[in-house]
Amino acid sequence: MAIDHASELAELSGKLAGIEAVLDPEGMRKEAGELRERAADPALWEDQETAQSVTRRLSYLEAELSRLESLHRRIDDVSVMFELAESEHDEPTMQEALAELAAIRKQVDELEIKTLMSGEYDAREALISITAQAGGADAADWAEGLQRMYLRWAERHGYPTEIYDTSYAEEAGIKSTTFAVKAPYAYGTLRGEHGTHRMVRISKYDNQGRRQTSFAGVDVLPVVQQTDNIDIPDDELRIDVYRSSGPGGQGVNTTDSAVRITHLPTGIVVSCQNERSQIQNKATAMTVLKAKLLERKREEEAAKLSELRGESRRSWGTQIRNYVLHPYQNIKDLRTGVETGNTAAVLDGEIDEFIEAEIRWLRTHGL
Repeated sequence: MAIDHASELAELSGKLAGIEAVLDPEGMRKEAGELRERAADPALWEDQETAQSVTRRLSYLEAELSRLESLHRRIDDVSVMFELAESEHDEPTMQEALAELAAIRKQVDELEIKTLMSGEYDAREALISITAQAGGADAADWAEGLQRMYLRWAERHGYPTEIYDTSYAEEAGIKSTTFAVKAPYAYGTLRGEHGTHRMVRISKYDNQGRRQTSFAGVDVLPVVQQTDNIDIPDDELRIDVYRSSGPGGQGVNTTDSAVRITHLPTGIVVSCQNERSQIQNKATAMTVLKAKLLERKREEEAAKLSELRGESRRSWGTQIRNYVLHPYQNIKDLRTGVETGNTAAVLDGEIDEFIEAEIRWLRTHGL
């Protein structure tokens, strides 16, 4: 048994070394040092958005470096625990060591997932849009439930979020929403959630309590950076301002501060109403529009490349997951086969098992 534990610990150490070869802790330390210098400069805080971006990146790097150092320490410590438990025939210590080994294995596997996110935009923050599709009031309610699921997931991980726009449905729920997950690798982590999510349950809005199937679409985009060079001429935009409103038409604002931007050549429409200032809402709406145009440009380039290679483009942004609450409880991903009967936990944001399987699936399929 001692040999088994020793070999498993050696395997985990080797895997951790392989992960570090990809993540480059030395490069991370260098970047963190540079960011600390920038954060110490009072002039940085004249631009709040840039300052927050710098501090978020610094916080992320420090947490990842601490995580790597902690894993090395824990592997050494658990090795000593196994030796002690075996030499003293100490069963409680042996059980504690086994539990710690399982916890270490889980954390190393989670880190390994990050090494699979090597796409051009994977390291970026994410913009998520959710839209109610077929299913009437149930679909609007389901769209709101999906938003809560992702916000709870982000909260569990300590990732900041910001809701940019919400269009409320008349009876209940939401027609659509757009929000940001402001954490490094949020796009690479969540991009597999892009597609249609199908819910089956007893309808809250049917007097006879019948089962209803409803659908909501999730769109995941990388946040645009200055290096992307997405320039939009003013004459390609139509900008409308209107008064923000909340559920049931309740006024959130008493001024026309909400902004809707239409990109005339493509017909893409984005809006933002989360700030009191029209200027801030316009800036945020432009951020979302640029992200949508970047994605459109990327899809066109990928299609051309596939055509030149004589390949058929795989479509993975269709129905991706079924959530069944009646007549039985089950949530199943149609691509990876991952499923669980613990529907309440998933709807409360415990979706890491699905996300990690998606990342592996996307990598395997070259997507």
